[in-house]
Amino acid sequence: MDTFEEINMKGFVEEEIDPTLDLFDEIEKLKKEKNAVILAHYYQDADIQDIADYIGDSLGLSQQAAKTDADVIVFAGVHFMAETAKILSPNKKVLLPDVKAGCSLADSCPPHLFKKFKEQYPDHLVITYVNCTAELKALSDIVCTSSNAVQIVESLPKEQKIIFGPDKNLGAYVAKKTGRDLVLWNGACMVHEIFSREKITKLKERYPEAKLLAHPECEEVILQMADYIGSTTGILKYATSRPEKEFIVATEAGILHQMQKDNPDKVFIPAPPNNACACNDCPHMKRNTLEKLYLCLKNESPEIFVPADIIERAVKPIERMLDISAQLGL
Repeated sequence: MDTFEEINMKGFVEEEIDPTLDLFDEIEKLKKEKNAVILAHYYQDADIQDIADYIGDSLGLSQQAAKTDADVIVFAGVHFMAETAKILSPNKKVLLPDVKAGCSLADSCPPHLFKKFKEQYPDHLVITYVNCTAELKALSDIVCTSSNAVQIVESLPKEQKIIFGPDKNLGAYVAKKTGRDLVLWNGACMVHEIFSREKITKLKERYPEAKLLAHPECEEVILQMADYIGSTTGILKYATSRPEKEFIVATEAGILHQMQKDNPDKVFIPAPPNNACACNDCPHMKRNTLEKLYLCLKNESPEIFVPADIIERAVKPIERMLDISAQLGL
């Protein structure tokens, strides 16, 4: 097996895999042997979603990480998600198939700069979107996800002053929905910022009956066009519950796998981005592969570590989010 330094350099365990192996069977065996659970985000490759024990958005994944009785959590997602699992289950071994699976939104908010930003508003409560580093969570009062951001803000007194970060688009959406004046950090997700209004307009001309479903991380110009705005779970539930047969989906294309599985009689079209590529994949999410997941579980590496002092401070705002969500039935 690669050394710790080699894994850190590459981001994953690299070794020969017998091409005759059925990786689905091997992963199932390893899960039983190690009492492991695989948590996967909707944006993962279809093979990973199909082998996962639980598939969900950031809220659902956080809830699962907090309550699982497995000894090992394999997090098929990006780095901040695995960190969140470690914060919530510090005594469990948390693995990430590729530790270089980062997040452009998390990267857009360096903790040392956010700390200075926060100091300018000493009477403000800090709400951070879960798509951020453990260090940033440790600087927060409450963490939120796109599933519960509006409800969490609404659960606070109207006179409470709030800093919201790191996603400016989600923050602007929450401010609009709640009527609150939020101080926003200027961060964004590279995938949700590239959808093209012009291309979506042309697509709607080709599919006049199609409903446009958008994630609130999208820019306002896209949200204004949307028939429904919600988290990945919200988008999935909306499409399943509606009688319409055609949907244009403005979020990372990985969600289409579950949408199609749950609704084989419906048509789901990825919203086109404003670039030469016809896709809207997150390059970080797609760093994880079935092969990397297998080797990760087999070798129990790469493992996620979070300093104890960060865990101690970061767990409080995450638990506050989970408590509020439970009270609200989310």
